[in-house]
Amino acid sequence: QVQLVESGGGLVQAGGSLRLSCAASGSRFSINVMGWYRQAPGKQRELVAAITSSGRTNYADSVEGRFTISRDNAKNTVYLQMNSLKPEDTAVYYCNARTNYHNYWGQGTQVTVSS
Repeated sequence: QVQLVESGGGLVQAGGSLRLSCAASGSRFSINVMGWYRQAPGKQRELVAAITSSGRTNYADSVEGRFTISRDNAKNTVYLQMNSLKPEDTAVYYCNARTNYHNYWGQGTQVTVSS
């Protein structure tokens, strides 16, 4: 069973920065895609950013240019550097990891941006 351990959430003022980390362990298969999703109260979970094992990235329009996703394949760890944070970025952020066979989720970490 794959475990995803997230860290780095917290409270920050608008314009500030946070860095999220997510370490995956226990996978028998290669993790093809790792990414971050978020869910704000009353809203559906949405993709924030994703990165393949070859380094190809995909960002939501709302975070393009402010957030950067990166990955250490040797450590099966994905990072999300969040800059110029806005109050509308407030949400629970979930780490996601996908193999050819399974889709895994972390427990979520709260990010709160005050105005």
